[in-house]
Amino acid sequence: MLGGYWQKIAVVDLTSGKVDMLRPSEEDLQKYIGGSGLGAKLLYENVPAGVDPLGPENVLLLMTGPYVGTKVFNSGRFEVVTKSPLTGIYLESDCGGKWGPALKACGLDGIMVKGKAEKPVYILIEDDEIRIKSAASLWGKGSFDTDHLVREELGRGSECVCIGQAGERLNKMAGIMTAGREGRTAGRGGSGAVMGSKNLKAIGVKGSKKVPIADQQAFDALWQEIKPQMMEVHDGPLGTYGTSCAVQIFNDVGDLPIKNWLWGTWDKASKVSGQHMAETILKKRYHCGGCLIGCGRTVEIPAGKYKMDIGGGPEYETLGMIGSGCLVDDVEAIAKAGEYCNDYGMDTISVGSALGFLMEAWEHGMIDAKDTGGLQMTWGNGEAMVEMVRKIGEREDIGDTMAEGILAAVDRVGPLSAEFAIHTKGMDFPAHDPRGRGGLAVAYATSNRGACHMQAYNQDFEGEGCLHISDLGYDAPLPPYTNEGKGKFVADQQNFMSMCDSLKLCKFVVFGGMTVGPMTRFLNAVTGWNFTNEQWLECGERIFNIKRLFNNREGITRKDDTLPARILTSPRQGGAGDYVPDLGYQLRDYYRARGWDEWGIPTPETLQRLGLDGYDYRQGSRTTENQR
Repeated sequence: MLGGYWQKIAVVDLTSGKVDMLRPSEEDLQKYIGGSGLGAKLLYENVPAGVDPLGPENVLLLMTGPYVGTKVFNSGRFEVVTKSPLTGIYLESDCGGKWGPALKACGLDGIMVKGKAEKPVYILIEDDEIRIKSAASLWGKGSFDTDHLVREELGRGSECVCIGQAGERLNKMAGIMTAGREGRTAGRGGSGAVMGSKNLKAIGVKGSKKVPIADQQAFDALWQEIKPQMMEVHDGPLGTYGTSCAVQIFNDVGDLPIKNWLWGTWDKASKVSGQHMAETILKKRYHCGGCLIGCGRTVEIPAGKYKMDIGGGPEYETLGMIGSGCLVDDVEAIAKAGEYCNDYGMDTISVGSALGFLMEAWEHGMIDAKDTGGLQMTWGNGEAMVEMVRKIGEREDIGDTMAEGILAAVDRVGPLSAEFAIHTKGMDFPAHDPRGRGGLAVAYATSNRGACHMQAYNQDFEGEGCLHISDLGYDAPLPPYTNEGKGKFVADQQNFMSMCDSLKLCKFVVFGGMTVGPMTRFLNAVTGWNFTNEQWLECGERIFNIKRLFNNREGITRKDDTLPARILTSPRQGGAGDYVPDLGYQLRDYYRARGWDEWGIPTPETLQRLGLDGYDYRQGSRTTENQR
């Protein structure tokens, strides 16, 4: 028996209204696993080079993995895979909540959405029944109301993913939302705009099927073995204060964004920390499906200019980008801005980057009140910051330009503003600084979706320890302010994290003892396979490479694997001292470790070793049995 899968992916063509089933082979599942891995393979095979991300030829994949729907710790997740309207290249976006397990309970491993509906629609899936319905009554509503109405229609036990007004308006920072006011988000890269471009408002799911497990006895024994370590994380800083427990730590070591990446330290960092939030607006913690950590924040502001009903509160990335990155030290203003982002359905990282860009442009006299609708976009102005978030969601004034992304903002403000547009391949930096954690330089430069801290997730393991790196062959964490060994380290981390994104597993489980060994053992117990640790890691390498091949086919090469001059030439001082990363050194190390040529393209030998020799980026999209 093959456990962990239904071997069914629903293919919904919104142009024709037809629903088909794609049935991946066991061989493909063993090579690409699920989640972002199988999603990347399907994207490569179904989206030819040069396709408009907002055109009907793009596809939108929402994928689970073999862990989803089981009791594997923190596996209640799903992955969105598509071509990004923000960057024009490969996009994956991971999301928690409970929608992934609910989809799996319908007997599906994923959904592929093709084409474009003539008028707004939403999809309802109840076990084996898939319906496409008019969304005339939902169009124009925010994600909170949409989620409530769809789940009310389906009833108890249902879950919903949807877009807010930002996705409808093709805002390139729009994400796909779930969990209603709790605001779980597939945030980065504009997947919400892809959904909006297809006139698709929501997908509601409700199922009753139980995912099969091949070896229940081995599974239960391993679960009991790991549980005590996971409970330690639940009771530690990450569970108690959420990801924002690290704000002050990252400020001290030079990893926190401050004043659009200008300053080295900030004396008000503690005012936007998880510890301060716990003393003020925090009401409770939020757990995604199957989670034993509970790092989500649920907050409430009962009165005042930032009044906010109980719902999802800011986590580290939001506090860093909208808070310290803009010198806003009012946690209530940050929470309100986050609520706007969640309801409109926007990525708080890119929105925060847009705000910092506007504040620096204001400081240099490149924009004024005529651009902003009268707002004084000065550093630390919380009220103006909150109102500008609303304007971006509504596409008002310069918010309309910012909704097109950072490259469009440079075109409007002027070429000199490129000096402080902090991005890679059009994707804004998340709230971690390569001058504070050196390996982030090559990690951001080579991430397949543009600047991303989670495709390698190395920032937490430079200067700090975690058991999983010993499984990758490292005796100790690498020092943070160096270049030596960072290329290979990042490649190894990317392989590991590619498997997490394909199994569909929250990466915080590494702090609870979920290393390569236990992850491989869980995979074998669930599926009935007999993977070794080495085969498990090779799968991660194959998955990362097929994503790179998609980007190579779109023209991405060594020329694009770069960072802004501010990051490579201007030391931030503070805890990071005078260190700036040597990206050229790191890239040489990285390309050698990857088996890529000097252009950043996987060599034929690498492709043959990984079984990818049929995916030659120079030959266009590969035709497979799935397309015939």
